[in-house]
Amino acid sequence: MAKITRGDVLKLARLSKIKLSQEEVDKFVVELSEIVKYVEQINSVDTEGLEPTDQVTGLRNVMRPDEIQDYKETSQELLKNVPEQEKNQIKVKRVL
Repeated sequence: MAKITRGDVLKLARLSKIKLSQEEVDKFVVELSEIVKYVEQINSVDTEGLEPTDQVTGLRNVMRPDEIQDYKETSQELLKNVPEQEKNQIKVKRVL
C-alpha cells in the first residue's frame, strides 16, 4: 500500500501553487492516504469476465437524419417583417 507522506503533500501543494498550513498538511496526509487506500481496494476487485459498463440508465442516443427544411420563404419576404434593414440584412443596435 502506498503511503502518502508530508513530503508528498508539500510537493503537490507546491506544484498546485497552494500554500498550506501545518494543520492542513497533516489533514491532507490522512485524507489522501484514505483516498489511495480506497483506490487500491477498488483495483483489487476481480473483474475478470465482466463487460465494461458505459451506459446504466438504458437510454440511448436517438439520431435523426439531417434534412434540409424548405419553408418556401425568400430572404426578401422575411426582411419585410423586420423594423430596420440595411444591405439586405437585419439592422440592430450596436452591441459592444
